[in-house]
Amino acid sequence: MQPLTEAYLRTSLINASRRESSEMQVTDAILALQEADWEQLDYLGWRDPKFVRRAYVILPRLDEAPAGVLLQQAEASPRSRAMCNWCRDVRLPNDVVFWSAKRVGAAGRKGNTVGTLICRDFQCSRNVRNDPPPAYEGYDVAAARERRIDDLVLRATGFAEMLISGR
Repeated sequence: MQPLTEAYLRTSLINASRRESSEMQVTDAILALQEADWEQLDYLGWRDPKFVRRAYVILPRLDEAPAGVLLQQAEASPRSRAMCNWCRDVRLPNDVVFWSAKRVGAAGRKGNTVGTLICRDFQCSRNVRNDPPPAYEGYDVAAARERRIDDLVLRATGFAEMLISGR
């Protein structure tokens, strides 16, 4: 992921109204920006301390600047242990919740959304860098870890593209 600034965070939201953009709390994001190891970060995500069920992610996009997305957490949580759709770590040390995001443009203004299960506090970048359990003798753990990182980037990018394209 490329380094980001506070100014970029405030102008990057693709699916938020002007009011929602102005309400965005960036304190946690600024701390994350200052401490970020950009080589180890595939997307930036943080929960809004002011609005309990609101969060933001800055997602990579193919050949374009990263896109900021406003997320809403579902009121109900999964009844059983769920798997994050982005990192797909089967040994998750954290909770997974359902997040939804309004689509961009007219579709979003009509109430159309896209949703997925994501780590509650957006630990996916860390999770995919943990060595996966060896599946068999001779299993290339390093190659599997790199594939998991690439897959996370593809799924996060795909989520942003779904919001924009309406597919």
